[in-house]
Amino acid sequence: MKWKDWIWPIVGIAAVAFSVWLLIDELRGISLDDVGEGLAAISWHQWVLSSLAACAAYAALAGYDRIALRHIGKHVNWLFVTLCSFSTYALAHNIGGSVISGAVIRYRAYSTRGLTPQEVAVLVAICSLTFALATILLTGALLVLKPSVVARVAPDLPVWAVIGLGAALLLIIAGYVFGSWLQLKPFRIAGFEFSYPRLPIVLRQLTIGPFEILAAATIIYFALPAAGNPGFLTVAAVFVASFTVAQLSHAPGGLGVLEVVFIKGLPEMDEVNVLAALLVFRLLYLLIPLFISVIVVVVFERSQLTSRWVRPLTTRGK
Repeated sequence: MKWKDWIWPIVGIAAVAFSVWLLIDELRGISLDDVGEGLAAISWHQWVLSSLAACAAYAALAGYDRIALRHIGKHVNWLFVTLCSFSTYALAHNIGGSVISGAVIRYRAYSTRGLTPQEVAVLVAICSLTFALATILLTGALLVLKPSVVARVAPDLPVWAVIGLGAALLLIIAGYVFGSWLQLKPFRIAGFEFSYPRLPIVLRQLTIGPFEILAAATIIYFALPAAGNPGFLTVAAVFVASFTVAQLSHAPGGLGVLEVVFIKGLPEMDEVNVLAALLVFRLLYLLIPLFISVIVVVVFERSQLTSRWVRPLTTRGK
């Protein structure tokens, strides 16, 4: 194994360690009993709404793969795509390093449907690009619509600078759309040819991507109590910031990162209630999907193993 293979695991471990240290420092005086009471205070209808939001988020994530398959001109059964996407993101969100782990899982699945390594690489790139575009679009829009959110973590930053940054991010999105409208020629990266997405593909990216992120933020929003709740836009802005930092840190499941950013970003709320809402998020968006995805992967691999045994027997019978 080369030294480069150790970089991201080390970054992830360091991010987890640093975040946990910050979290311990923030949560002095809060006991497990307090968190348990916070979870008990979440009503059943909040659980239902958060569960529906989690389902909506994973349905949108399946749209990432469908967009990519449409881009490369491949048709794959929608149920297979949904299960593959679900398993990919459920495992990647918990393992960390979503681009690498997602590429491995997708290649294993889509290669059985006739996709070449290059096509899978383009598919992974489109999925990653869709998430990046959604993050840029939402961050830009939230900075313009809700610049006061930045004051929670950077009180000295002037409002005009926040709005200017948001506008700059929105200009990046506008430039991407304009490039699609111009139908720019394909370009090559490390031997792979990448065609600029067509305008219908771009419009789908800019619709499904933001919807998925907002649906994930809604899981937490529904689990938070009404008392002291700053509103959906603020919760969404804090979620976008925390989830982006968690992705960049490569920390498995964003362990510690989400908690630190949310507690800092929602100072008007009881820390116990924030932690309880994040536990609901981890359960519905990370742990339960992880459990289901493991079953899906085991069933898939068993079916592949069975087909390998049956094929030679059938050939001999002929």
